[in-house]
Amino acid sequence: MAKNTLNLVVNCRRTDMDDVLKETDFTWLGKKHKGKVRDVYEQEDKLILITTDRMTGFDRLLAYVPWKGQVLNQVSGFWFQVTKDIIPNHVIEIPDPNATVGKKCKPIRVEGVVRGYVTGVTDTAIWTRYSKGMRDFGGVKLSDGMKKNQKLPEAVFDPTTKEDVHDRTLTPKEMVAEGFVTQELFEKVKEKSLALFARGQEIAAKRGLVLVDTKYEFGTDENEELVLIDEIHTPDSSRYWYLESYEQRFAAGKEPEYFDKEFLRLWFKDHSDPYNDEKLPDAPPELVEELSRRYIKMYEQITGEKFVRGETPANERLEKNLESYRM
Repeated sequence: MAKNTLNLVVNCRRTDMDDVLKETDFTWLGKKHKGKVRDVYEQEDKLILITTDRMTGFDRLLAYVPWKGQVLNQVSGFWFQVTKDIIPNHVIEIPDPNATVGKKCKPIRVEGVVRGYVTGVTDTAIWTRYSKGMRDFGGVKLSDGMKKNQKLPEAVFDPTTKEDVHDRTLTPKEMVAEGFVTQELFEKVKEKSLALFARGQEIAAKRGLVLVDTKYEFGTDENEELVLIDEIHTPDSSRYWYLESYEQRFAAGKEPEYFDKEFLRLWFKDHSDPYNDEKLPDAPPELVEELSRRYIKMYEQITGEKFVRGETPANERLEKNLESYRM
């Protein structure tokens, strides 16, 4: 009996790995732009965004994670729906679990980063800058003596530029002076980013989660109106902690309990030189499976709905569901 059960588990794993959506090549959908995770097809007035199962890190492909693309696409769909009263979004239709058809907009070269807690380890993270003595973040002045992972007195709008080489953290004045955005548009991006974040925190708390920080991308439509584009509040674009254990762990000086995909990146750092090695080792199947499980869990916790796996093979399903957009 145990042997049969084991075989069933192994077979399930093999099926999942065989069904990953690695890439698409739908020449009939328009000009293709391949991003880190999404394949984007450009048409005259719309974009077809297909979210694959690619997992990247160190500016390289690390693995294919079953169902990751579907989770990201459908989590975004959920958030676009519950925030459309705050700002119009680009969604025309979500015709497939992995695909969103969006209105073509002119991208704004500012990324709306919003932070709710003093945390992070990168050079641009608030905790890193705070530890070096910085106290003014987006007009919010912080007091001395704050601890890592402490809640900010109010959400901080901490935008970066959107550039081909390296995004930068500039002051609003510098962004306007360098031509990234007008003052009027900057104020609109700030207002909508903070409103979206407040809605996100409110809904996340009801689901037992803390929305810690996130980033938004915006564009303008044919009437020069501001539109939310790309993705929103996904596990890839946002940091989430578990609400129930946060206060106790913070008081004890422990790191929050969080949705963590970092363990796969750490494995590559321990087993290779990911920035310099010509070829990286294959990610261990058990780690990829665990990451897939975590993405599905996050989908269910954020949306409150049971995750229903899309019909496979995904490429065949996508071709059928996107037929009406054939050029």
